[in-house]
Amino acid sequence: MARDLPIGNGNVLINFDSEYNVRDIYYPYVGQENQALDHLSHFGVWTAEDFFWIDHPELKKKSGYLNDSMVTNVDCTHERLGLKLQLRDGVDAHEDVFLRKVTIENTFDRERTVKLYFHLDLHLYGNGVGDTVYYDPDLSSLVFYKGHRYMSLTCFAEDRKKPYPSGYATGQKEMNRLEGTWRDAEDGQLGGNPIAQGSVDGTIELELKVPARGSKTAFFWICFGRDRQSIGKLERTVRSAGPNALLQRTFDYWRQWLAQDRHELGLLEEELASFYKRSLLIVRTNMDNRGAVIAANDSDIMKFARDTYSYMWPRDGALIMHAMDRSGYYTLTGKFFQFCKKALTEDGYLLHKYNPDGSVGSSWHPWVGAQGEKQLAIQEDETALVVYALWHHHQLGHTLEEAREDYDRFVVPAADFMSRYLDASGLPLPSYDLWEERYGVHLFTVSSVYAGLMAAAGFAEHFGDKLRKELYRDKAARVKLAVEQSMYSEREQRFIRSLYWNRDKNTYEPDWTLDASMYAVFDFGLFPADDPRVVNTMKAIRERLWVQTEIGGLARYTNDYYHQVTQEVGRVPGNPWFICTLWYAEWVIEMAKQEEDLKEAADLLRWTARHALPSGVLAEQVHPFSGEPMSVSPLTWSHATYLKVAQEYITKLKLFRHKEKSKEDVSDTVLLKKAGEPV
Repeated sequence: MARDLPIGNGNVLINFDSEYNVRDIYYPYVGQENQALDHLSHFGVWTAEDFFWIDHPELKKKSGYLNDSMVTNVDCTHERLGLKLQLRDGVDAHEDVFLRKVTIENTFDRERTVKLYFHLDLHLYGNGVGDTVYYDPDLSSLVFYKGHRYMSLTCFAEDRKKPYPSGYATGQKEMNRLEGTWRDAEDGQLGGNPIAQGSVDGTIELELKVPARGSKTAFFWICFGRDRQSIGKLERTVRSAGPNALLQRTFDYWRQWLAQDRHELGLLEEELASFYKRSLLIVRTNMDNRGAVIAANDSDIMKFARDTYSYMWPRDGALIMHAMDRSGYYTLTGKFFQFCKKALTEDGYLLHKYNPDGSVGSSWHPWVGAQGEKQLAIQEDETALVVYALWHHHQLGHTLEEAREDYDRFVVPAADFMSRYLDASGLPLPSYDLWEERYGVHLFTVSSVYAGLMAAAGFAEHFGDKLRKELYRDKAARVKLAVEQSMYSEREQRFIRSLYWNRDKNTYEPDWTLDASMYAVFDFGLFPADDPRVVNTMKAIRERLWVQTEIGGLARYTNDYYHQVTQEVGRVPGNPWFICTLWYAEWVIEMAKQEEDLKEAADLLRWTARHALPSGVLAEQVHPFSGEPMSVSPLTWSHATYLKVAQEYITKLKLFRHKEKSKEDVSDTVLLKKAGEPV
């Protein structure tokens, strides 16, 4: 089930499913230690007439965010029971506290007793062994703990002076056919068991008297800490300021955070501008405060592969940070580059992927080839693109004078590695492709290595390192020449995706498969977008990778097997991917010579926004026939690519309108001169 409406502060990340159940609770790192582990935590309502959980089909929901913020706004209606609920959730911008505000409206003509139930099914440290939950009378809270992970669950009614639960229950689940304490709530009576250990859960109850045709407001919150003292301190903070004040400051914080973006969003249609701001916020939810940029935090994918996307791939991170740098969030992005600087190996390359705490992530890249020979289990584009993005980071932030340590500790060893990791022709030696499927020499990777070497040469020139400047530029020139000689097909009149080494023939063999990632040949500066070879390549991608259904969009490559839903490859070469569709839009923008030429790109930006979930969340890919999200959601890379393409669209639009305005000014001047008026 797709994840939706993520909220967080860089230490805590909460994901909901499409029914607004809490499914993922990440702490203390975004993407590491899912304290919920995809187990459903329930929220329910009891009345004398009936009981329902928030995912009951009779409860009609309209879910989204409150304006341009990271506070949710979910309106619910249960017509038969005469109830309306408004839920607003947020993770405090400054403290590690999850806050929920519930306003419940009674549409009946009589006062009613309504009970609210908040249930937590936790697996602290990502497993359900050895947890404890108990009722703490000093805090009036349920406290969950194991080792150095503590969480307290508390409730509060607006007409009372202090927090209190009207009932609670602790118990066991996932053993002896026990489902958990949430079942106790369905009759409106919790058992009151004060403590449980092992595989446990807990539920608190808040009873309200809701007047006829009136409403009441209640609050629930969860404090996160490393020990009993830290959650006690946070509990005092929440109670002193008031949960509503914390939710308000969180709303205000994110509105102000968005205002830092440096682009004229007024040039975009309202739908696209709103989606741009939503994408900025969603990207931020998947960024840990210590620098890791997580690909996706949708634990639902574990059901298929027993692993997740909750890792930092340096390639994804570099391109995501490039978009954020273009927006002006330099302090935030700087932490990513510090993370990469620590992760760089002694030999000057970055590994496949990393956990948010900086440790090396799981991998399926072998260190030996088919014949048992040693090979590097890397994707070289991940090293190259961090150098490329770091150069732009300092240029955009006007911080090159402060970049000496980055140059010495990251750029030089990485660029030296790229300079060594070349064959006699100048091509980079084999590594895995960006899709992590093939070991060879790939156009995307080669383009990124060229960009990385040119960026390194820029650093070297700035710091007066003449020998390295010449070395890196010479190596980049050799890469470019080798591409022209080995990765362009006169027969096909386009570039080719990859080269694979044939040991028997002692030569490379070409891979003719069309792949959307071949856009990199212009985006990373290897060749200009209007080079006929690039033009033919991009036109072939658009013609043969476009999904020929009502959904549309571009597939990754011909006959893409990943989550494949049909063998009609001629009609559906693969599922539509947001990043691939937007890469083509990027080329359209680059090629535009006048405002009218931007129409196709604007259509693709609209296509992206309209195939998101109603909340604005973009998945990795969508179903080619239904448009439903597939794989993980949200995918951080999808949102960052939208940001970058929208930024380029705005820049080109401004350029065209400035030129048009200049023409008008010249025409007006000529007319005035002809009329004899002073100018």
